[in-house]
Amino acid sequence: MAAILKQYFPSAKIGFIGRAYTRPVILACEYVDEFIDREDFLTDKTTICGQVPDTIIHVFPDAAIAIKALKLGVKLRIGTTNRIYHWGTCNKLVKLSRRNSDLHEAQLNLKLLEPFGYGVDLSLKEIGRLFGLTKWQTLPQRFNALLHNNKYNLILHPKSQGSAREWGLDNFISLIRQLDKRAYYIFISGTVNERALLQPLFDAVGNDVTDITGQMNLAEFISFIAHADGLLANSTGPLHIAAALGKDAFGIYPPMRPIHPGRWAPIGDNAKVFVLDKFCTDCKKAPALCHCIKEINPALITTMLDQRLTVQ
Repeated sequence: MAAILKQYFPSAKIGFIGRAYTRPVILACEYVDEFIDREDFLTDKTTICGQVPDTIIHVFPDAAIAIKALKLGVKLRIGTTNRIYHWGTCNKLVKLSRRNSDLHEAQLNLKLLEPFGYGVDLSLKEIGRLFGLTKWQTLPQRFNALLHNNKYNLILHPKSQGSAREWGLDNFISLIRQLDKRAYYIFISGTVNERALLQPLFDAVGNDVTDITGQMNLAEFISFIAHADGLLANSTGPLHIAAALGKDAFGIYPPMRPIHPGRWAPIGDNAKVFVLDKFCTDCKKAPALCHCIKEINPALITTMLDQRLTVQ
């Protein structure tokens, strides 16, 4: 969205409101001029590059932000008809229903540009070339030294902090055992809090992987992904970052709306998803018991990785 706005309004200054942990991702984007911490927006008088904002687009619905934008006197306030609080806080409403849509989340977001007179209907391939994550920081030497010069550097990100259905450690262990260590150099990533949950994996295949869990902040991890060759994960932030950076991004998904890949697949020229060709809601009330995602065969992913390796 920021890239498209810059195309139509080259002199516009774009600020991105987000929670503090997202700052490194936004600062890496060439189309965003300033990151605005959500808490600062709610408590301070916000400016963008020293100018009072005249437009706000509520891409992610947040009642507190909508109320504050109204109080600040932002002239153009764009929201959706599905949020009742937008009726009183926004002066431009877009009819948009996400739950039952067949569009990807990124395509749904672009619908919010309609008040500008631009009916933006882009393919996922076109969207995948608009991320602009070009401003990632220099990778510290201690992390750069971990990468192997003559092997395919593959990051496996097994956990999701509870935000997604998970393939399971047994499947990741099986995959690691199948991959040819003469061709692949494998990293295991995750947060500090996930390190203990990953211990069974390290107990099983610790000699075949390099543990980088909790060792990097997000800015460093973005840079590390940019230097690696590929990343395999459940539906998580690192997967989408890898795809946006143009890396091989392999996502593992369940076949259930609204968390299926049709809505949340990674977008990029080198992104691919693995999902069973079926419809299932068995795990709707018990995410940890998602058998559909666990039934995806590690051998299938091994074959795909080997095929990708031959064209590197």
